[in-house]
Amino acid sequence: MNVVCLDLEGVLIPEIWIGFAEHTGIDALRATTRDIPVYDDLMRQRLRLLREHGLKLPDIQNVIAGMSPLDGARAFLDELREQYQVVILSDTFYEFATPFMRQLGWPTLFCHRLQVESDGQVSGYLLRQEDPKRHAVEALHGLNYRVIAAGDSYNDTTMLTAADAGILFRAPDNVIAEFPQFPTATAYSELAGLIRDRSAALG
Repeated sequence: MNVVCLDLEGVLIPEIWIGFAEHTGIDALRATTRDIPVYDDLMRQRLRLLREHGLKLPDIQNVIAGMSPLDGARAFLDELREQYQVVILSDTFYEFATPFMRQLGWPTLFCHRLQVESDGQVSGYLLRQEDPKRHAVEALHGLNYRVIAAGDSYNDTTMLTAADAGILFRAPDNVIAEFPQFPTATAYSELAGLIRDRSAALG
């Protein structure tokens, strides 16, 4: 059986930190894994900016409450789940993702957790494990599943490489240029077609 693994932000939902940057006017918070390949460097920058500006978890969650999945994401995901087992592999946090999961029909999500102080200050983060997306694909292989994976950022590339078939979806030009081995799609219909083709080829 084939399993489809999807990234979350940029694939099914907007980039949360970009939305928060637009709300606060702090341009440096717009940086994502599309821009900074090392996740720890990116998160240290984000946590420093939150401290400097006195922003706490409820401030971020209030912005998230006004956000919705990308247009067409729910229909795409519903159709995909009729044909395949689907797992969302993300470097976001459960403290951010829950409202989106509700809107997407509660798909399976593997991600991380934040360390939050009693006053709501975000003091750190707890990775589920290092390079978790790749490890998840390898674990599915250990269960005799074949994996088709799709993502858009640097932190997705080890997942795409480990998968039996990897696809870039709405990836920026810099990621596409560095990883030309992966086919690309910009619309859900294209992505669905590539997944069907790869699944048929895998048998």
